[in-house]
Amino acid sequence: MIRNYKWLLLLSLAIVGCSSDDDETNPIVEEPVVPGSANFSKFVALGNSLTAGFSDNALFISAQQNSYPAILAQQFAAAGGGSFSIPLMNDNNGGLLLGGTVIQNSRLFFNGTGPANVPGAPTTEVTNILTGPFNNMGIPGAKSFHLVAPGYGNVAGVATGQANPYFARFASAPGTTVIADAVAQSPTFFSLWIGNNDVLSYATSGGTGVNQAGNLNPATYGPNDITDPNVFASVYSNMLDALTANGAKGVVANLPYVTSIPYFRTVPHNPVPLNATTATQLNAGYAQYNAGLQQAVQFGLLSADEATRRTIVFAAGNNNAVVIADSYLTDVSGIGLPSIRQATAEDLIVLPARTFIGSTVNNNPLQINGVSVPLSDNWVLSKDEVAEVKAAVDAYNVSIQALASAKGLAFVDANVLLNQLFQSGIPYENYVLRADYVFGGAFSLDGVHPTSRGYALIANEFIKEINETYGSTLRTVKLTNYPILRPAVIP
Repeated sequence: MIRNYKWLLLLSLAIVGCSSDDDETNPIVEEPVVPGSANFSKFVALGNSLTAGFSDNALFISAQQNSYPAILAQQFAAAGGGSFSIPLMNDNNGGLLLGGTVIQNSRLFFNGTGPANVPGAPTTEVTNILTGPFNNMGIPGAKSFHLVAPGYGNVAGVATGQANPYFARFASAPGTTVIADAVAQSPTFFSLWIGNNDVLSYATSGGTGVNQAGNLNPATYGPNDITDPNVFASVYSNMLDALTANGAKGVVANLPYVTSIPYFRTVPHNPVPLNATTATQLNAGYAQYNAGLQQAVQFGLLSADEATRRTIVFAAGNNNAVVIADSYLTDVSGIGLPSIRQATAEDLIVLPARTFIGSTVNNNPLQINGVSVPLSDNWVLSKDEVAEVKAAVDAYNVSIQALASAKGLAFVDANVLLNQLFQSGIPYENYVLRADYVFGGAFSLDGVHPTSRGYALIANEFIKEINETYGSTLRTVKLTNYPILRPAVIP
């Protein structure tokens, strides 16, 4: 055995010696790109803002060109993919006009200390209808059932909220649907990533909407409501049936938890610094409320445990929890007690609260938002609201995976991917992509949508699953070729 190992060592050295002289004339040949059992000649992408390429709180040309479907289409080209048309905005500032009136502000940029809107008015006018069809049919703001809703692209309905301004720019007719315009293109391959907005608007509003579980009529839903899981499953199934009716293959993705994005993970629940004097004054101010809680226990209106959770106490130091309103608490307003408590790590403070906490009410130094004045519901996604969102996402994801499996479609677990970004980050090219706000690299300045580099990461995950499912050999992209922070003026 020893002699054999020596022989193998000598042989390997000889091979290295021979091949070193031929490195320049015999370069490493990459595996040829093949489509496998997929046909990429006509690719159509459906979804919401994540499909459109929304970033930095706006849609603009540079971001659209770096959307994950655009990146996919570029890689599909090497395997027989065709052209990929995008309903481009007018500029790189973003924002929308409706009849000359601004209805969506320009994008954000980092001005050195924080996010700020790019100067200048938007130039994209919704009423200037584009001529399609378009391969990227990502509609910012769309929920699942919006993709099958007639009139969702009717310009006349934009002002009243009955139609979507982004779809109105390129819908084939006022009464059409997103899915109809997609199917009319006879796609050979599609991507579908929809459902985030079915819970996201509820979450970003601090849970001010309604959980519509049990209500099967989406026509009665408000803009910030959670979609019933059965409605979602039915709509999703019908869309997949329509997209695959002529044999098209495709890739779908499930939905991440809101707890994995910086919009809900940047502002801590306990950001209030206090000196001993101020803490004593605040405790004196809440003494009557705390005493009332104990009376409520004596009257049998509250449990001792809930009274403890609702008791408000401040201390000298930098990590005092904010005071929040919580409608899930037992209503004891009959004895004059509001439904308030201090936040815990299970509550998620929304990103805009970073400049609101600590501000004064009408310049009154005794009325401090989040301290002496409780934060209203729109500033906080309480632990109970977080649970509602999670339950809905779990239900949606079960449907997505089951329906994708039944049709043999490629499936991307975006929930796992984004959770990994949040928990540990994802290594790439000697760097680590993280979900930290501004400097993590994965998320843009709105705290919800990815940067172009984040979209490239998503595109790579789509490519991996497409290759695995269809036997294609599409190549992934290099993440460092895609930007993170954009300047005020994009060259």
